[in-house]
Amino acid sequence: MSQGSNFVDYVKICCRSGRGGAGSAHLHRDILTSKGGPDGGDGGRGGHVILKGNSQLWTLLHLKYRKHVIAGDGESGGSSLRSGKTGRDEFLEVPLGTIARDAETGEVLFEITADGQTEILTSGGRGGLGNWHFKSSTQQTPRFAQPGETGQEQWMILELKVLADVGLVGFPNAGKSTLLSVVSAAKPEIADYAFTTLVPNLGIVSYRDNRSFVMADIPGIIEGASQGKGLGLRFLRHIERNSVLLFMVPADTNRTIEQEYNILLSELEDYNPELMHKPRILAISKSDVLDEELMEEMKQELPAGVPYVFISSVAQKGLQELKDLLWKSIV
Repeated sequence: MSQGSNFVDYVKICCRSGRGGAGSAHLHRDILTSKGGPDGGDGGRGGHVILKGNSQLWTLLHLKYRKHVIAGDGESGGSSLRSGKTGRDEFLEVPLGTIARDAETGEVLFEITADGQTEILTSGGRGGLGNWHFKSSTQQTPRFAQPGETGQEQWMILELKVLADVGLVGFPNAGKSTLLSVVSAAKPEIADYAFTTLVPNLGIVSYRDNRSFVMADIPGIIEGASQGKGLGLRFLRHIERNSVLLFMVPADTNRTIEQEYNILLSELEDYNPELMHKPRILAISKSDVLDEELMEEMKQELPAGVPYVFISSVAQKGLQELKDLLWKSIV
């Protein structure tokens, strides 16, 4: 399978909940009773369409080709106050970080953030009341009952936003995938051409005292990504769920470090100004090509107020210092 074929972060599905069962209008009759009172039971609730969080999932691939989700109808009530059976609920398991929104209005309904968390996507119709609910002193034998409510049918959008402690932000070929492959067990595609990363990659980074944190390699941003250029607009939403943003700028950039950092920062701000409140760390990658004198000169031109570290994933340089900075920002 190609790199992008097994990662799906957006699906649109039609959800139809079940119809509620009708209430019963039964009157009690048996061998000893010829004119008994009302004993019709209530109809069963229609089935819900429910989202359930599953921490073992990381993509919406299993829902990509499932365009219609239909829950079961509730059964009608019976005699002797017997209630109808509740309709079958339809559960859709989704990865953590999945947002549900109404396809017509765009309204965000809820977000799945915990393993086992359940949220109703479309509610089943209520079952109708049996005729025993309507008896009174003036109407002792009601011969009517409520019908069940119809279910809901709506188009819904499920959108995955990757949950990670650290999000890697940088232009293509900044060394993000290489860093992730070195500090974790993840094996993202690495090559010397732009946009080798076509989907977000997650890796668990080991830290001191058996601690760890999750790092996400987001596909490369380019200038103008917030207006839809390149791949950036599609994947910028994944950065919203990261606790810390690690900006990566290669030491051999054609611009200055500060210029490249400011362009990346501007793209994030144009996309979502709230991203400016997240902690930021600057990593100057590929620094194995720098000598001490050149490194000192570059330090004078770095953006003010941003913690920074010179690293080289290939030479294993500065990686522990980087982990220390990230851990302090996370906790």
